[in-house]
Order: sequence, then structure tokens, then C-alpha cells
Amino acid sequence: MTFILGPALLFCPADRPERFRGALEKADAVILDLEDAVLPEAKATARGNLIDADVDPARVIVRVNAPGTDAFTADLATLDQTDFRTVMVAKTETAESLDVFDERFSLLALCETAAGVQAADRIAAHPRVVGMMWGAEDLVASLGGTSSRTPEGGYRDIARYARSRVLLEAGAQGKAAIDAVHIAIDDVDGLRREATDAAASGFHATACIHPSQVSVIRAAYRPDDDTISWARDVLAAAAGERGVFRFRGRMVDEPVLRHARSVISRAG
Repeated sequence: MTFILGPALLFCPADRPERFRGALEKADAVILDLEDAVLPEAKATARGNLIDADVDPARVIVRVNAPGTDAFTADLATLDQTDFRTVMVAKTETAESLDVFDERFSLLALCETAAGVQAADRIAAHPRVVGMMWGAEDLVASLGGTSSRTPEGGYRDIARYARSRVLLEAGAQGKAAIDAVHIAIDDVDGLRREATDAAASGFHATACIHPSQVSVIRAAYRPDDDTISWARDVLAAAAGERGVFRFRGRMVDEPVLRHARSVISRAG
């Protein structure tokens, strides 16, 4: 199964059922969260909300707790009572931990610890995995650090490495890559820069934590009109050429044509 949801994936706490429909209306898909967004004492209620939810399962991702925990076991039992089949697995650290999911499920492996990032190649190769996401704050915490970002707002080198590794390993296996959330909700310019970079780098989608971030992400992923026009024109020109050719003063070969196809796909 190919992961097609995006580009804006909005987290929604599963203990807030009154927000489910609104979140789904605002974003391309909603991530109903049973993990960090829900306090331990509210997780049972959140699971009940998931069972009772009347939303389109095709546009819903459920984030479950980390494998090996009692909460994860309870989450799996809950999923069996629903029609939700796209699952984001928090703190994935081994490919083997995903074997508990059968062929009904499509998995988004969230690599957000040092062990998870280190094992990203094996996790990406798992047959149930359709996408990979990385997380900055849990990663730095797993290393004993205190912040994923510098005082200027950019990611520290270790976070940038994790971001790149997850993207590369996902791409090597033909899986989608999802960029991490921008937790500074009011930093619209920072979100725009990161989402624009994510789209240009090959990420399939960006996760977000507030509805106001959705439009920024969508705009960043959509190519501008000039780029769309160039892509259409160069693909049209390629139909009458064989191999490498010159187009508007630029050499065009198959990698350039793949870029153009990606532009058209994002524009669509």
C-alpha cells in the first residue's frame, strides 16, 4: 500500500472527541493521538473515544504508544474494535517490534529516539511500513540533551542528522517520509521555511499541532505557478526527444524529468 495522505497532517488528542471532525475538516488527514497528547489517566477514555469515533477511517492515522508498553498492548486491542488501519507507532526502535501488526495495517514508523534513528534502515524495510517520521524533542531527550534547537531557532546538528537519515532510509525503500512538527505555533516564518525545505528535499508531508499551521504547510508544498508551467512544458518537450536534450538553455536528462513529474504531482 502506498501512503497518499498529506501534505498537512494534524495531530488531535484522542481524549478530545469534540475536535475530531473539525480537525479532519481543516487538514488533509488527522492523527488521533493515544500517546504523548493524552495523560496516563485519560488513555482508557481516549481508547473508548476511538471506538466510538464517527469519522472517515481513510483519512485518519492513529498514533499508538511505544511497543513493549502496557499502553501499546491496550492500543492494539482497541484498534481491533475499529476500522482504523493506518497506524503511527511512537518510539519505534526495532523492525521486529512491528511484527505484531498483520496485513490489515499500514504503518508509519516514528523514529524519535537514538535507537530508532540508528535502526531506521531496517525499520524502513519492514513490509508493513508505508512511511517514516522523525521526532526532534524525544530524540534529544533520549540522548540526555535539553533542546533540539539553537537559540536562533534552527535545528541542532544532531536533529538535522536524524531528519536526513529518516528521509534517506525511507526513500531508499520507496516509502514516504513525514517531517516533524514545528512546536512554536506563532513562528509562522519558521514553519514556512521548514515546510518549504521539506517539500524541496523530498518529504511527502509535514505533521502539525495546530489548525493554523495547515494552510502554511499546504502553501509550502504546492509549487508556484511558474514552476508548474516549467514542469508541464519540459515534460511536453521531452515527448519529442530521445535521451538528453536542451530546453530553454538548460540540459535536461531523466533526473530533471523526475523533478518535473514531482512538481506536477504536488500541484495536483
